[in-house]
Amino acid sequence: MTTPLLTIDDLHVAMGPQEILHGVSLAVPEGSIVAVLGSNGVGKTTLMRAVSGVYRARRGTIAFQGQPITNLPTHRIVQLGLCQAPEGRQIFSNMSVRENLVLGGGDEGLGELDRILALFPVLSERMKQNAGSLSGGEQQMLCIARALMRKPKLLLLDEPSLGLAPKLVALIFDLVQRIRAEGVSILIVEQNARAALRIADHAAVMEDGRIVLAGPAEQLRDDPRIAEAYLGGHVH
Repeated sequence: MTTPLLTIDDLHVAMGPQEILHGVSLAVPEGSIVAVLGSNGVGKTTLMRAVSGVYRARRGTIAFQGQPITNLPTHRIVQLGLCQAPEGRQIFSNMSVRENLVLGGGDEGLGELDRILALFPVLSERMKQNAGSLSGGEQQMLCIARALMRKPKLLLLDEPSLGLAPKLVALIFDLVQRIRAEGVSILIVEQNARAALRIADHAAVMEDGRIVLAGPAEQLRDDPRIAEAYLGGHVH
């Protein structure tokens, strides 16, 4: 049996005395898109930050390509091939699009620029423009493109559709599929269950810091509990 690219086992994370994640277990098979669904405040972003080394695990393990990365510093995790496009975009708004991309990739990322711009042609037209003057959708594209400059094996996407109009949400999720087609595995956390389940191979639902439901995305799309809680009572 092939070892998953990312394995999270019995992960507990606390903020001070308050535990936020309670024994989360999850796997991302290589070449797949795995979606973690749930409403705001259930622990999805905490999970992403623990995987990327920003938050420390109180208990449990995180392994990447079979090697333990629990509580490694973020820069070491990035070097191993795991990069995050954070919630809220967090671009450098006073710098140009090009400067944001170059800063994201470092010296070794410069060779990726043409390939990244082929995925995001709108950014190639905005290279000299200040990132803060981009539209919300363009800023989200820049955030994802910047993470890709490091040539990650696994891309973490934290609420990529947040605050975007439906047409832009569809565009972002189409880009996610194209990124996977280029050989990058993806772990995505989303409140927009409908959009995420359309592109994911596997999905899990979080409530109150726990995974309460998990399985193939197609199976979850047809699950009446998911339809009722996240899809307005119907799936299509």
